[in-house]
Amino acid sequence: MDVVEVTEGKTRFFVPRQDPHLQFPPGSGPVFYNSRMELNRDSTVLLLSALRPESYLDAMGASGVRGLRVAHEVGIPVTINDWNTKAVDLIRQNVEALDLAAEVTGEDANVLMSGRKFDAVDLDPFGTPAPFVDSAARSAGNYLFVTATDTAPLCGAHLKAGMRRYFSRPKNTEYHAEVGLRTLMGFVVREVIKYDRGVEPLFCYAHEHFHRLHLRLRYGAAVADRALARLGYVMQCGDCLYRTEQTGMLPDPEKCPLCGADLVPVGPLWTGRINDDRTLSAMQMVLPSVTAGTGPRIARLLATCRQELDTSSHYDYHVIAKHLRVSPGGIGTVIERLSALGYRASRAHYSGTAIKTDAPLRVLEKVVSGG
Repeated sequence: MDVVEVTEGKTRFFVPRQDPHLQFPPGSGPVFYNSRMELNRDSTVLLLSALRPESYLDAMGASGVRGLRVAHEVGIPVTINDWNTKAVDLIRQNVEALDLAAEVTGEDANVLMSGRKFDAVDLDPFGTPAPFVDSAARSAGNYLFVTATDTAPLCGAHLKAGMRRYFSRPKNTEYHAEVGLRTLMGFVVREVIKYDRGVEPLFCYAHEHFHRLHLRLRYGAAVADRALARLGYVMQCGDCLYRTEQTGMLPDPEKCPLCGADLVPVGPLWTGRINDDRTLSAMQMVLPSVTAGTGPRIARLLATCRQELDTSSHYDYHVIAKHLRVSPGGIGTVIERLSALGYRASRAHYSGTAIKTDAPLRVLEKVVSGG
């Protein structure tokens, strides 16, 4: 295998040489490595540096870079697994070169997770994590981390694929990144609570081409019931920009209070908070001591997530301005005016034009139009 040396964080490792002339260079190597996921891995190293779990499984390691970095930079016991023999050989080469005590296995991920327990289990497949979440929920002791890169099915652009994989009916709205993240979260929660375990989001976000969940798991039917109570729907008007939220197993029919049209249920999805402020604060404190190439971006992400409201959708103020045929002011001005009127308002971490607010739509429209 023709390899090149790469450095991420404090870790140097070998990955297969890629063809830079292809539209998707990571797909050209015999073992997968995507440099664009560095922020994803940096944030995992940062979070684990704050959490310090007793053991960690990188269930689908591919090049093994995530597990290598956790073992080398966090210093906790790590198992790196992949079913591809070429990947296993490469991971072992990197483990030896770094003189790590990490365990390397070459099993089917579902078989491995069905037979062993790890304090933290990390799923980072190519595409959907759906086929692996059940076994991961049984394997994870205290923490479950999940990445999904199939954003089109999650966001409603590929509706039938999203319904098959996540047992949800997403909708391709202007807040599709939020829908995708919460659809994934809702699916994972349903897979966990059937084992009488609860879920507490620690740090969950949408970024470019992926969604990422970092979850703490709790034991007991009572905490599972509390998680179940946060499943619900965004009720979106099909004719205007109005939307609201509704919790429950099945949506109750509603009419739009502004135009009278039927509200369309989007979900089921997670309607609770997606971040834990204490965890984000701990990550901010640890960040200066962690070597991360995407450190400045992570700092901005954490800062935005800490002030972001927990609503399950947002309003794109450019969409509202276009609907009203007006030229909007800056987003900061809009948020300040909403706050001055007594409403809560914030940005969203995944979009520069998103406003989360508890203000009624008519008030938001008035503010955007300058009235």
